[in-house]
Amino acid sequence: MCEYCGCQSLASIDELTREHDEVVRLISHLRSSHRDGDVAAMARVARGIGAVLGPHTQVEEHGLFPALAADFPDQIAALEAEHRRIEAVLAEAAGGATPTDPAWPDRLMEAMAVLRDHILKEQDGVFPAALANLGTEEWETVEAVRARAGSALARPTA
Repeated sequence: MCEYCGCQSLASIDELTREHDEVVRLISHLRSSHRDGDVAAMARVARGIGAVLGPHTQVEEHGLFPALAADFPDQIAALEAEHRRIEAVLAEAAGGATPTDPAWPDRLMEAMAVLRDHILKEQDGVFPAALANLGTEEWETVEAVRARAGSALARPTA
């Protein structure tokens, strides 16, 4: 993804970007499972995506987005609405369930297309805007939310 503005030099943004990268990787597995008609495999991948997005969304919605909402209210509201739409489809596979609704695989793929576009909006818009607009106190809030939320990803080794 993007590296042009330097926002990935911040640990908070780097972590969010690594989560985006993992989600994109997982989406690629969904495509082959969808093509093969393997709904159980799609459900497993959907649970993996949900595991990554759970803490990721908390960091965005309780740390990053509130700090940007005054300056970008419509954009933040749209991103949060996309979070809800994506979460609703992923939730159908939560708890080890394989959805039985025959329309779920196509709904999941549609939600993943929304998610891919959503990631680009964050990478190319939200993260650079955060770099330009957030002060030390706001970044400390983002870090505190991350500490509470955790991450589904292992920390990179030095």
